[in-house]
Amino acid sequence: MSRLDELIKELCPNGVEFQRIKDVCDDVIVPMRDRPKTFDGNIPWCRIEDKEGQYFNKSLSGLGVSEDVIKKMNLKVFPTGTVICSCSASLGTYAINTQPLITNQTFIGLVCGKRLFNKYLLYYMETQTKYLKSQASTGTIPYISRKKFEEMLIPVPPLEVQREIVRVLDSFTLLTAELTAELTARKKQYEFYRDKLLSHDGNYLVKSLAELGEWSGGKTPSMSEKSFWEQGTIPWISSKDMKSSTLIETKDHITEKAVKEASMTVYPANSIAIVTRSGILKHTFPVAYVPFETTINQDIKMLVVNEGILPRYAFHVIQGKGNDILIKTKKQGGTVDSLDFQKVLAYKVPVPSKDIQSRVVELLDNFESICTDLNIGLPAEIEARQKQYEYYRELLLTFAETGSTIMTDRQTDRQTDRQTDRTECN
Repeated sequence: MSRLDELIKELCPNGVEFQRIKDVCDDVIVPMRDRPKTFDGNIPWCRIEDKEGQYFNKSLSGLGVSEDVIKKMNLKVFPTGTVICSCSASLGTYAINTQPLITNQTFIGLVCGKRLFNKYLLYYMETQTKYLKSQASTGTIPYISRKKFEEMLIPVPPLEVQREIVRVLDSFTLLTAELTAELTARKKQYEFYRDKLLSHDGNYLVKSLAELGEWSGGKTPSMSEKSFWEQGTIPWISSKDMKSSTLIETKDHITEKAVKEASMTVYPANSIAIVTRSGILKHTFPVAYVPFETTINQDIKMLVVNEGILPRYAFHVIQGKGNDILIKTKKQGGTVDSLDFQKVLAYKVPVPSKDIQSRVVELLDNFESICTDLNIGLPAEIEARQKQYEYYRELLLTFAETGSTIMTDRQTDRQTDRQTDRTECN
């Protein structure tokens, strides 16, 4: 019998009491809608981008609010150790703050009382994302009210049981963090060798990106014309698809009718797509290899390479020089971040012979697979560990309610699973 089983048998053999959040937490904090006008203080102003793993450690942008502004605007400060839950656009985001901070109205703060460990509550909230989404208001941006958070029921086992659950789940998250750190190191190693391989040192021809092939852009068929989109089968790339280096699929598809009537260009397989207009250009230059025929929107430019250029080499060299391209071609000002495409076309890169291109591609493809392929290497291991963690999190946080003589099918299954599986996670 595992340590957790022993504790449950000793401390709560007849089930666990379920209580409303407002009854078991000391406070439920809803931030003010007003944004501070000045950021010259020491209390961090945190946003979703500042979340690091399970914690809000600081404001990565360096924004802070002074005590005077807090008093004048009556801003809500989340005390250290608050379980911070997204209640709007980023539903399913949870974190604990390691110092007092202020957030905007997209978060709600749960201040644990004496009967709850904040890490236990954090783990439990992670299991409730589907439920919370079902409770959100419908509309352009979903939202969960304070009242719905306050009325939410949570199991409150004895603190000793909570502590043991946290210990077990922490062991899983630690392993995942270690694997993620290893993957980060491998990516840096990959980038180092990529830079070395793509450094011509005067030995290779240098060509502008315009000379690599034919570049062109796309557009968006009318959204109001349903026949352009419904049951579409032709991929249509937009900025939201440019999150991986080799695209597998697109979120949106258009119809043959849209291609004909909206005069869309269908690009051949093995083309290279880049983002030239998007907020992501604040910090990243997305480049993707596209191994299938596709169309694109107006924020994307597509390269169809010339005969003397290997498509995968063109992808690697543009991606490898991406940071420099972004720095040298980004437009200043404007409401939306964008690139000066004429400067992009003029940017020069090394172009060796096809034989050397082929060898470079082979080496970089192998490195990239180790760092990004979800079927092999570290990404596959991280994916497996994440699924294992989610399974045990659900297992450990399913309780029979005190006084209930009939358990749900799910609770019965979990009870049986505990008897066979708990030993593995200790």
